[in-house]
Amino acid sequence: MADRRDRLVRRMKACGYSQERLAHALPVDRTTVGRWVRGEAAPQGFLWPKLARLLKVTPAELESLLSPDETPATATRSEGGDFDDMIRRDFLQLMTMAGAMVSMPTPAASTGSTDYTSMGPHLWQVYSLASSKQSVYPLVRDQAVALSDGLRASHGETHKRLCADAGDLFQLAGEIMFDGNHYTDAAHCYTLAASAAREAGNPDLWACALTRHAFIGLYGDQRYEETAPLVELARDVARRGDTQLSTRHWVSAVQAEVFAAIGDLDSCKRALDEAEEVHSLSGPVHNSGWLRFDGSRLAEERGTCFTKLRHPDLAEDALNAALRQLPPTSRRRGAILADLALIGVQRRDVDQLMSYANEAVCIARQRGSGWVGRKLLGLRKELEPLKSDRRVRDLTEQISALKISG
Repeated sequence: MADRRDRLVRRMKACGYSQERLAHALPVDRTTVGRWVRGEAAPQGFLWPKLARLLKVTPAELESLLSPDETPATATRSEGGDFDDMIRRDFLQLMTMAGAMVSMPTPAASTGSTDYTSMGPHLWQVYSLASSKQSVYPLVRDQAVALSDGLRASHGETHKRLCADAGDLFQLAGEIMFDGNHYTDAAHCYTLAASAAREAGNPDLWACALTRHAFIGLYGDQRYEETAPLVELARDVARRGDTQLSTRHWVSAVQAEVFAAIGDLDSCKRALDEAEEVHSLSGPVHNSGWLRFDGSRLAEERGTCFTKLRHPDLAEDALNAALRQLPPTSRRRGAILADLALIGVQRRDVDQLMSYANEAVCIARQRGSGWVGRKLLGLRKELEPLKSDRRVRDLTEQISALKISG
């Protein structure tokens, strides 16, 4: 049973809001606010800035209001504070401060000549190669400190350039949070990224921030119907961007997964076909940082879509083709194996299920990846009809034992 958020209710009353009045002010449906209060759901990330303003709290304070109320025993255990949570809070505070500087440049001339732009691709490369994504925290934090100093003293074109650098860095921060299953923190970072990109006047950067924000609803809390408008917005923004970049094709690939999740086969196929058009572009189609889509993952993305749509034959060919291209312990391989295991469930083929699922569990343990872990948690929900088989019961226990932070 979900934990009621009584602190949120008290704050609403202190600011003069009933559930109905708060819903009208945002605006959302009254039942949505009711779900927040009962602890059954959390607000979508794009609502956070306005909700924080209405309740007159900071993003960090809003996060506390949306956390389950502590029992006395829990409070005693956490008096010293969890070290990882402390790092995340400090990190998010720094992100928030940098985000504020994006919107409030000083009129003074820039006093520095640091090239922040050159750090972006480097940090993304470090992130992509890191076995533990959380280990990239310190590098991103140091860059955020330097970038904040630059934003504080910037104006004019220099400020716009630094806003673009901030949009880049905020997206990477969101990726780190998302991989650790810290969805609320990720949503905060992606919201800051979208604001910085808009301030920089960069539609491609803006569209990518919105698309990553949609990951939370698509892969995290699985609120597909509510995620669809966000991806549609990203698609509209991407159309304003550089036609030689792959942005709009990446948005189409993500939109295909949303359509698959809500069971719309025809729209899913159309979106996949639009994503495939990336192969008609010439020259560099991405920047290896916040935009990395080149179509090389379309086979596995197509397979994931058809798996969700319960078309195992269409999915299997695409997933096996993608699997042959990957090293044995990669995070991507683990996600593909989880999809192939799900196909085994759909066919009621326990041998196929176990063959792929066991390897996926091993990769999840080795890599500590929230991405593979989320795939396996989704698989676990489908195992109930096969639990008469002892192997399936053992697999369920192995997945439950994975250390997947939330």
